[in-house]
Amino acid sequence: MIKVLVIDDDFMVAKVHAGFVNSEPGFTVVGVAHSASDALKAAAALSPDLILLDIHLPDMNGLDLLQRLREVQPELDVLVISAAREMETVRRALRGGIVHYLMKPFSREDLRERLEHYAKTYQPLGQATDQELQQADVNRLFGLAGQQRRPLPKGCSAETMELVQNIVKEAAEPISATETAEKLGTSRVSARRYLEYLADENLAQVNLRYGGVGRPERRYSWRA
Repeated sequence: MIKVLVIDDDFMVAKVHAGFVNSEPGFTVVGVAHSASDALKAAAALSPDLILLDIHLPDMNGLDLLQRLREVQPELDVLVISAAREMETVRRALRGGIVHYLMKPFSREDLRERLEHYAKTYQPLGQATDQELQQADVNRLFGLAGQQRRPLPKGCSAETMELVQNIVKEAAEPISATETAEKLGTSRVSARRYLEYLADENLAQVNLRYGGVGRPERRYSWRA
């Protein structure tokens, strides 16, 4: 469950935003603060994963508060929700390392879209500190997930790619390039090219199997 702290000086607005967040599966509001001082105390006590931060607060600019919050909880993520539209404000927020900037007024669907993006990208990346990332993982983080897939490697066919996808999908456990090649009737090198393409496109996950001498074996499983 992703823990969220809502920070907004308007009591009613904060209540509405909290309701939006609590209605989203996988998210729960652990606290609401209406000033910078209360926000710092809440962040220290509640250890939220994500903060919805308004910029206009009675005792401190929200962007100044952002840096203070990071001192209290270095790993927390911040989604700015504000009516501020000045270019310099947005630029400063981006430089502060926010995950998104959502302008008021907005709809429930607008916030849901940002929360879903956060759940699929930033949160998993923050948890898997010892995991190697594929280019597709980084693409999702920078909002490029919707872009068209890159062309197949030279010498690869769409028909064979579909067969490889089905093999990986149907495998009861992560499968190796050697095992895939046996099912395809091709060479291990050829099967590996298809499997690596699927991994780069974030369609397959690479699992390393250790044992024996040499480098660990790369095995592939379909991403649900």
